[in-house]
Amino acid sequence: MCDDSIKAFQPRPMAGVFFASTLDCGFAAARRLRGWRRLRRRIVCRYKRLRRLSVLGCLSRAVSRPSHNAAMLWFKAFHIVFVASWFAALFYLPRILVNLAMVPPDSHAERERLLLMGRKLLRFGNLLMVVALVLGLAMLGHNWRGYMQGVGWMWAKLALVLLVLGYHHACGRLLNQFEHLQNRRSHRWFRVFNEVSVFLFTGITVLVVVRPF
Repeated sequence: MCDDSIKAFQPRPMAGVFFASTLDCGFAAARRLRGWRRLRRRIVCRYKRLRRLSVLGCLSRAVSRPSHNAAMLWFKAFHIVFVASWFAALFYLPRILVNLAMVPPDSHAERERLLLMGRKLLRFGNLLMVVALVLGLAMLGHNWRGYMQGVGWMWAKLALVLLVLGYHHACGRLLNQFEHLQNRRSHRWFRVFNEVSVFLFTGITVLVVVRPF
């Protein structure tokens, strides 16, 4: 009887094996879980580190380049101001030529007054032209690869700028002809000539703002 009761309370081999394997699986799962947690912490730490580095890099670039970008913005602002002033002179100078063409031959005082206005405006326009061109060339030299490689509107704009320079030179030559009494053109011709600067200014503005190609 005692032997039977002792045998009944003895653990079965299969139950012990199952219990041990269950414990092993639990420990392995716990180890894997701890491993995943450590891996996740490492990933999160590296992500935060990379984010901090990227933020610091952006800040360093922003701190290292503000003076340069600010200088280019000042160049651009004054370039726009001087180009607009230059074209204002080109808008008014041909109008003086129209008035000179309409002056009667015996009105010497009016003719001399218009010639004086034309000479002063031409000299002022020359100064505005030089400053506008210097500022434009400075901006072009700052990023000439970005402007000149595959940018069609910039080439078209430069072509129109050359036409504006030719128009400016033509205004000076026509004024010189009036000074030497060599003008043979009518005021109607000068009225048409006066509108050329408007088309040139419109074309340059559209190319810079719209950039169609």
